[in-house]
Amino acid sequence: MIDPETAPRSIVELDRAEFVAPTPTGETRVLHPITLRLAERRIALIGANGSGKSSLARMLNGLIEPSAGTVRVSASDPPRWHDTVRDGATVRRLVGFVFTDPAAQLVMPTAIEDVSLSLRRSHPRKNDRVAAARAALSELGLEHLAERSVHTLSGGQQQMLAIASVLATRPAILVADEPTTLLDLRNGGIVSQLLLGLPQQLIVATHDLELAARCDRVVVVAEGAIAHDSGAAGDGDPQAAVDWYRASVAP
Repeated sequence: MIDPETAPRSIVELDRAEFVAPTPTGETRVLHPITLRLAERRIALIGANGSGKSSLARMLNGLIEPSAGTVRVSASDPPRWHDTVRDGATVRRLVGFVFTDPAAQLVMPTAIEDVSLSLRRSHPRKNDRVAAARAALSELGLEHLAERSVHTLSGGQQQMLAIASVLATRPAILVADEPTTLLDLRNGGIVSQLLLGLPQQLIVATHDLELAARCDRVVVVAEGAIAHDSGAAGDGDPQAAVDWYRASVAP
């Protein structure tokens, strides 16, 4: 497990990064040029459906490449920068990604096999790989699910397993795209508590405003642009950004 007290500071920087998506009738601008420096340990991206927050989240680890501008990542002191386009493989090792629907990530029959799959490069020997996978499950309290079929797990257990598979690779940064949207209140709370307690830098796109308010910084996305940012608002208060969103953007 990464020690947050001794781990190098992780930073994601966007410099006029924008995204224009091709469509059957032409192009659609999803994200206007965005310049941000994301260095806090826990950062929330909030916004309405279609605001561009999920596209912004995907841009942070290279799942979406900027149409113009740059996105770069550092996880060392002093900073050593890796561009998401030029150094994509390195960025994806540094920045783990959790999807809204765990079914997008769980591809193996059992929990232990799924976590083992994510370790195939770092642990070439099967015995070492399985041992590391069991350790990763144990860290999240999931060791009792190791031999269970992923199809028999609850939604909350599946999302926890998806997170375990990503964390097993020891990323410096975890980006999560609406990780509690498909979960009930209880399981959503469990996943939220897990994410907020991680030693990694966390950047979470979410509709859960309670989760957002518990982060260190809240960035509000609207119509493909940054509409409000507690990190640049002077007061630095995440709750103030959530309140601004409720009053100005949310229906």
